[in-house]
Amino acid sequence: MSSRVLPLALGGDAGAAEDALCLTDAADPRDPEAVESARALESFAAQLVDPARADADRWYEVWRRSLRFLARSDFRSYMQYLELDRPPEECFWMPRRVALDPVAQALQDIADGRLDELFLSMPPRVGKSGIVTMFCTWVAGMRPERSNLYSSYSSPVTKAFYNGLLEVMRDPYTYRWQDVFPTAPVVSTDANDETICVGRRRKYATLTCRSIDGTLNGACDASGVMVGDDLCSGYEEAINDARMEKLNAKVANDWLSRRKQGCAVVWVGTRWSVRDPIGTRQETLERDPRFSGVRHRSVVVPALDEADHSNFVMPYGVGFSSEDYQRVRAQFERQDDMASWLAMYQQQPVERQGALFDAASLREFDGDVPKGRVFMAVDPAFGGGDYTAAPVCVDTGEDVYVPAVVFSDAEKDVTMPMLAEAARRWGAEQIQFEANKTLASYVDEFRRVLRRMGVRTTVTTQPAPPGVSKDVRIHGRAPDIRQHFVFLSRDARDDAYERFMRQVCAFTSQGKVAHDDAPDSLAMAAGMVYRFDRTEARVFRRPF
Repeated sequence: MSSRVLPLALGGDAGAAEDALCLTDAADPRDPEAVESARALESFAAQLVDPARADADRWYEVWRRSLRFLARSDFRSYMQYLELDRPPEECFWMPRRVALDPVAQALQDIADGRLDELFLSMPPRVGKSGIVTMFCTWVAGMRPERSNLYSSYSSPVTKAFYNGLLEVMRDPYTYRWQDVFPTAPVVSTDANDETICVGRRRKYATLTCRSIDGTLNGACDASGVMVGDDLCSGYEEAINDARMEKLNAKVANDWLSRRKQGCAVVWVGTRWSVRDPIGTRQETLERDPRFSGVRHRSVVVPALDEADHSNFVMPYGVGFSSEDYQRVRAQFERQDDMASWLAMYQQQPVERQGALFDAASLREFDGDVPKGRVFMAVDPAFGGGDYTAAPVCVDTGEDVYVPAVVFSDAEKDVTMPMLAEAARRWGAEQIQFEANKTLASYVDEFRRVLRRMGVRTTVTTQPAPPGVSKDVRIHGRAPDIRQHFVFLSRDARDDAYERFMRQVCAFTSQGKVAHDDAPDSLAMAAGMVYRFDRTEARVFRRPF
């Protein structure tokens, strides 16, 4: 843009402003100088759109065209321009822009290549899907040659998203998408495959919507942006270990494998569990040094802030007041289901409420095991979904190292030999089971397995403290476990050990957990070491 024209325009010369816009329209929307000039014109013209001025219509046109130019590279401007013809109360972005501005900025950074992965978590009905829909239509218009993939937990969800994309891109009476991107028309759509091609037809569409259970391999490709929106279906799936493992395997092996180099990933969803796809991916990026170069950010906005005030007070009835959310919370309280409130509305995974063990704070070692007394504490199971859990413990006198675990939901004819082999490999001097009538035959059979395998060790039983529930026992031993137990580092663990530690960290003293076998076995092990550590002893003279 001419350095002489812009000052005249900003001096109030409408003709100069119109000339400046002609130069701007011919520039690259990503040219920093052109963007800066358009932004200056848009801001100045907005102040002169005054019905009292004779040239108000000309300045409105200057403002509109400046905003349109900015919309081709600036996400906020795009959302505003997209709905320029709609009544304010029907718009998506303008009523929500204060609450959703951190999300808009993060998505802008994804598009500009300043972020590789983004995690978005907010309560229901505040605009998550709406802003992601607008983002996908924006990147499709800016870079139609790139392929973008949207996935969710079910086909009806992806179908609704697909229809939302088409509504924005093909309804010129409601949205101005075609005005923003006149050289990138929608050339083909396929409702069955849920694909949209922009600019030209090609093998991998500009936009593809596909459920996580749909056909991904060979049918989808992502070179622009991948969006995983609520890949976990809800609470029931989140608390089911087997389903979580299966889902995370699909995400890692099927979904993320569609990603090409340079493709950004946006993860959207309710934080149901620390083991859900969002939590699993965040842990990988934060703890695995091989991912240290991945630029990532989390935008987490709860329903209520620390002062119990709503973060989503918005005009035209599209938001929620503090009282609205407090009433919703009261409903969950009456149903004794605060875990769901915290997950759905406060974005705190169900395990966080009352969690006793935090993976980041547990002590770790790299596998170099010191000398000490070796023993095993066994929480046995007969299969059918319950886990046999048995940490191998090395007591050094100060700390307890756990170099291996037996952890399996297989039947006893599989787990008993596993226990015996672990005892032989590590030289366990003692193996303890909880004493009760149900397990008496189990322990006898296990002794026979030991003899058959030639393993020499002492097998003991110990009754559980009377009147003390399993939860209370785990809670009571949690300080000993946190302070004195040392676990293998992430890189040194096998799959069974990793599953064992996930169950330990998932245990909560509030709400429901699917399994507590791993933390219960650790509580038993702590009891074997620190059984008498709180017993008071005193010397006194015999009374007779």
